[in-house]
Amino acid sequence: MGYVAGAYITALIGDAGLIFLAVHHVIAVDELKTDFKNPIDHCKLMNPLLLTEYIVQFIMTALFLLVGEWITVLVNIPLFAYNFNRLYRAFVKSPATKPFFNRVSGIYDPTSIMNSDQLARATKEGWIKLFFSLFAFFYYIYGLISKLMANES
Repeated sequence: MGYVAGAYITALIGDAGLIFLAVHHVIAVDELKTDFKNPIDHCKLMNPLLLTEYIVQFIMTALFLLVGEWITVLVNIPLFAYNFNRLYRAFVKSPATKPFFNRVSGIYDPTSIMNSDQLARATKEGWIKLFFSLFAFFYYIYGLISKLMANES
């Protein structure tokens, strides 16, 4: 039970970071919509943050997989699959000569981010990730408390 509680505590910390990143994502897209930020600066900032978000999500899902929390893994799978798909498409579309980390274009491309459909998608994505992260945060608290209560019995 100690490893399971540790996984939930680690997930709570990671998810708090994901909540911060989701709020930042929503604010950054809003700044882009209102022309407070130019698309190149937006993409230079958001692409590395998205990669960080994907890594944290992968670690959290892998932790729950390792400790055998299957329901929690199932809760995390939709966002994990979405993030994996976006990252895969960014690597497939990227030229092999220019690494993902050193380029402006990546998940978000400055030449297309100002299209209305791309902005709407980015806004919707930010809000969905925020709501998912908030749901997951409370689910992890519930999971931690239930595992600790079961450990005392």
